[in-house]
Amino acid sequence: MKNNNYYAVIMAGGVGSRFWPVSTQEFPKQFHDMLGKGQSLIQRTFDRINDLVPSENIMIATNQRYEGLVLDQLPKTSKEQLLLEPAMRNTAPCILYAALKIYDQNPDAVILVAPSDHWIDNEQEFSRNIQTSFEACADRDILMTLGIQPNSPNTGYGYIQFETSEDEIKKVKNFTEKPNLETAEKFLASGDYLWNAGIFVWSAKSIVKAFETSLPEMLQLFNNTDVYNTEKEISFIDENYPLAENISIDFGIMEKAHNVHVLPVDFGWNDLGTWGSLYNKLEKDTDKNATVGSETIFRDSHGNMIRTQSGKRVVIQGLNDYIVVEKEDVLLICPKKDEQDIKQIVADVKKNFGEDFV
Repeated sequence: MKNNNYYAVIMAGGVGSRFWPVSTQEFPKQFHDMLGKGQSLIQRTFDRINDLVPSENIMIATNQRYEGLVLDQLPKTSKEQLLLEPAMRNTAPCILYAALKIYDQNPDAVILVAPSDHWIDNEQEFSRNIQTSFEACADRDILMTLGIQPNSPNTGYGYIQFETSEDEIKKVKNFTEKPNLETAEKFLASGDYLWNAGIFVWSAKSIVKAFETSLPEMLQLFNNTDVYNTEKEISFIDENYPLAENISIDFGIMEKAHNVHVLPVDFGWNDLGTWGSLYNKLEKDTDKNATVGSETIFRDSHGNMIRTQSGKRVVIQGLNDYIVVEKEDVLLICPKKDEQDIKQIVADVKKNFGEDFV
C-alpha cells in the first residue's frame, strides 16, 4: 500500500542542448530512449518513483510546449498533474509553485523533487534512500538532499560538505559550486564531500516556510490559496510566473537555510549530462567502442560512441575517441574531448541552418 502523503515533482523542462542533434527544443532528451533500453528517460524516472509514490501524486513540471509529449509518454498522468511553466525561471519558482499546489491538496505531504533525465542503476537502493528521507522529513522540519558518493574529482558537479557523525542523515556544512580540479581533488581526499545530484526531499510545510524566510517576495507573488487546484490556477500562473525572480533552488533556498541535511547515497547515479557521460553507461566492445541504434563495423577504431536511427549500418575506419551522432537529416562528428563545445555548435547551427535544426 503506497503512502498517500508521499508526493513527487519530476523536473522536465530542460532542453538538454549538450545532446544535440538528438535533443532539440521540440523534442528534448528526457523524452528520448537515450540508452536504447526501450523506455525514455522520463518514463524510467516516473516508474522508479511510482514504486513509492501513488501515480496521481506525481507532478510533472515542464514547459508549456511539452504538454503533449508528457501526456503521450506518461499515460498514468492527467492534465491536472502537469505544472506548465509559461516562462523559464530556473528551479526555485517551479518548486514553490509545486509546493503550494501540493500543500493545498494535502498539508501533511512530503515531497521528492527529482530531475527527469538522470540514470540510476540500483533502483531498489534508490527507493530505500527515498523512503528513509520521506520518514525523516515527515518527522522533522528539515530540507534534505541526496549526496552521491564521488568516485572521481569531477569538476562538472556541485559539492556538498557535511558534518561527520554516526547518524545516517548528516547535517550540511556548505555547498560549493563546480570547483576547479585542484579543489575537487582536495574535496575527494577529505572524505566529507558529496556530489550534489539535485534530488531533494522535504515536507510541503518546511519548504514553504523556507521560502517565507529566504525568498519572501516570491512567496508573496505565488501565495494565493484560492487558485490552486481550481480552474483559476492556469491563468494565475500564466500571469504571475513570468514575474518571478530567475533563481535556482540551490542559490535561493538551500545555500541560505540552516536546517539542510544530506543522505549519502550510492545507487549507480549518472546525470547523463553529455555524450561522454552516456558513453560511460553503455556496453562497449573490446576496443571500447559503444553503439546505440546502429549495426556498426569498427576497423582499427577505438573509444568511439556511435548513435544513429535504429538499424542504420555504419562502418568506422581508423577513428579514435569520437562521438558520431546521426538524426534524420543531421550528422554530428566531434572528438569526445571537445564535447563541451556542443552548446556553441548548436548556436552555430541555429545561425547557419535555422531554428528548425536545434
